[in-house]
Amino acid sequence: MVRNTRRVFAASVAAAAMLAASAAQAEDVKIGFLGGFTGPIESLVPPIFNGAELAVTHVNEQGGILDGELQLVQGDTTCADTTAAAGAADRMVNSENVTALVGPLCSGATIAAANTAAIPGGVMLISPAATSPALTELEDNDLVFRTTPSDAYQGEMLAKTLRGDGVESIAISYVNNDYGKGFADALASAFEAQGGTVAANEAHEDGKADYRAEVGSLAAAGAEMLVVLAYADGSGQTILRQAIEGGDFSRFAGGDGMVSGALIPAVGEGRLDGMIATRAGSNETPGTEVFNKLAEEAGVDPNGTYVAQSYDAAFLIALAIQQNGSGDREGLSEALRAVASAPGEMILPGEWEKARQLIAEGTDINYEGASGSHEFDDNGDVPGVILRMEVEGDEFAEVGQVE
Repeated sequence: MVRNTRRVFAASVAAAAMLAASAAQAEDVKIGFLGGFTGPIESLVPPIFNGAELAVTHVNEQGGILDGELQLVQGDTTCADTTAAAGAADRMVNSENVTALVGPLCSGATIAAANTAAIPGGVMLISPAATSPALTELEDNDLVFRTTPSDAYQGEMLAKTLRGDGVESIAISYVNNDYGKGFADALASAFEAQGGTVAANEAHEDGKADYRAEVGSLAAAGAEMLVVLAYADGSGQTILRQAIEGGDFSRFAGGDGMVSGALIPAVGEGRLDGMIATRAGSNETPGTEVFNKLAEEAGVDPNGTYVAQSYDAAFLIALAIQQNGSGDREGLSEALRAVASAPGEMILPGEWEKARQLIAEGTDINYEGASGSHEFDDNGDVPGVILRMEVEGDEFAEVGQVE
């Protein structure tokens, strides 16, 4: 009896030791989300954050990451204040000790966060919404990626949209930052190359209460349409409202920063009917329909601006961490390129358990995302789809893909 008891006890100790060793190998991993929760895009940010949060939920509901839990912490860049963006990134990199970052969302904030904290700290970031062509030229040690196309492409597609509608001349008012300038330059070049006239192309500072002088200068150029490349919760809505009140323009267009449900009630329902805008959309890949269903089940709008791109950024980071085999920062960008690119067995949104099993078996995977195939080029950029949007009543309605 004593011997048997000792054997049982010894077996129990061995089992406990094995469990302890297994628990020691488990690793919780922390990633960050940086977005303009306050500032000129604050109405756009909550759905984008929800997209990333949904990806984290899928990971944790299907066994977690590295046998631990994936944690998502957030920081506010304000979008407009690069000092705030740098500070938020510094906290994520050096205090929160995140493995990787989703975001920031605005281009200037992304460049500031990358240069001051992420790149020096060896932290990979994937922005779902930063579109400035300037990101392509960053000396980033292969750490800066994005799941949305550059404004070099969106500017060309907006120009094509306007010329296709017979617009002969435009005046451009752009917010004076990396996003606005890059977009305006791309639009102006493409519009003129397609036979149109850019009567005026002028920068404005965000955060002012009165833009009547700027609007008057643009109107004096005699263009038939005003294109506002700014933010719906900032200068963009003020410029539109004052242009309408002053009778300076009656036809308007904008970029992705203007596509917000908050814009129309702020300016006045019925006053922007027919306004044209462009924003990034989703390629019709096998993952698109799957994501739409998963998002709707979770109460997340799959068609929200940059929601699908945000989901993909977070899910890709998780896949790269699992592929890398640890929560370490080193080697993560190489792992990202491996899981995002063909060849490999296809992984769709929500298929975390399948991905974990394949990675454990040493099988190559290829993520086909909610917003498309993310075959990153040497600069961390992806091709993409640009959608035409139009104001109808109290919302922007999707018209279709610009081709």
